[in-house]
Amino acid sequence: MTVDARYRKLPPGPRAPLPVQTLLYGNFRHVLMPILRRRYGDIIHLRLYPERDVIQLANIEDIKQVFGGPAKVFHAGEGNQVLKPVMGERSVLLTDEDVHHRARRLLVPAFSGSALRGYRDMITKLTEREVRRWPAGRVFPAAERMRVLTLEIILRVVFGVTEGPRLDELRRRLVRMVDIGVLDIFGWHNERLRRHGRWRRAHENQLAVDELIRAEIAGRRRAVDLADRSDVLSRLLSVTVEHDPLTDDELRDQLVTLLLAGHETTATALAWSFHELSRDPVTLGAATRAADEGDEKYLEAVVKEALRLRPVVPEVARKLTEETEIGGFRLPAGFVVMPSIVMVHADSRHYPDPSRFRPERFLDGGPEPGAWFPFGGGVRRCLGAGFSLLEATTVLREVLSRYRLSPERARPERPRPRNITVVPGRGARISVTPRR
Repeated sequence: MTVDARYRKLPPGPRAPLPVQTLLYGNFRHVLMPILRRRYGDIIHLRLYPERDVIQLANIEDIKQVFGGPAKVFHAGEGNQVLKPVMGERSVLLTDEDVHHRARRLLVPAFSGSALRGYRDMITKLTEREVRRWPAGRVFPAAERMRVLTLEIILRVVFGVTEGPRLDELRRRLVRMVDIGVLDIFGWHNERLRRHGRWRRAHENQLAVDELIRAEIAGRRRAVDLADRSDVLSRLLSVTVEHDPLTDDELRDQLVTLLLAGHETTATALAWSFHELSRDPVTLGAATRAADEGDEKYLEAVVKEALRLRPVVPEVARKLTEETEIGGFRLPAGFVVMPSIVMVHADSRHYPDPSRFRPERFLDGGPEPGAWFPFGGGVRRCLGAGFSLLEATTVLREVLSRYRLSPERARPERPRPRNITVVPGRGARISVTPRR
């Protein structure tokens, strides 16, 4: 069978060369995917580096099949292999089946309901310290300030402290680690590129991050008060799974995953929230009243609607371990299926007037099941989802109780790819005025 004959049996999609599709998808996927959907329908075949064959899904019944299917067939860890050079092969995001279950079992207690309640006061205090420094009456990028704040919060959650020369250096290097574009991702998977220019500098920075984290692990192993600490690192060092303690390599991968995934996505969700609120006086008024009255349900709806309208991560991925029928097509083992958050969240079948920012969608029952999944779905739903929503809601409450927001200009900002996320193109530029 020729390659062309094989591909006629697969879902439709563009025929441009793999490098062209990769660059277009990496830089313009928030624009590209709606265009491709109008042309090809709810299931689209793309050719992307490094996974090669990728199937984007926009029908929620197909997506439910993926999320509800057997974990041994739909490998989320293998679907996220693009992140392996940064997160590490033992990351909870990149492992599957028994190995993943072991890692998740260790991490879940740090994000349980009781743990979340213990984080609230810490988030409030760090937010108060941050917003006191905001320049009243002067335009500034909210995204930048949110990245600073959420990094401080996740450092406290992971390490228990945010002071000291080692963590100061780690903070600076983590900022460099996430400030990358599509071209940088090519260097993750090409050893020859990592010897040159921007790719070499990025690789050297990552090695320095690893060294700092390993030094922190070594220092914490010597601590005599591990049982009294509630941070993630101390918890991981205090427990074993079936008498099998975590190695330094495993700890490094889980800590890097939490540090990177635990601040960038929440920061971006908050930046989009401020951007949308500043441009909508009616919704801003409702959110401000909610902050004054302690109505966390409405504030959480603001964050959820921002994640719906402006997905931070455009899709989730699962790699097929065996041939599987989805949407009427037989997809070979090795293909990656991607439930598309971007396409489903913008679908008027699920969200009337989908381009409008309306938090009320998430009150009184919310959207239909399967139509909102910024944290993924099924057994691989992000274990930090509850923490992220708590953090974002707390930050919104503190900001809106102190300031009135206004945008730099009436025109909305365009989305821009940043690493694997999509951020406000100009940083969500706003200005604030003290309320009292």
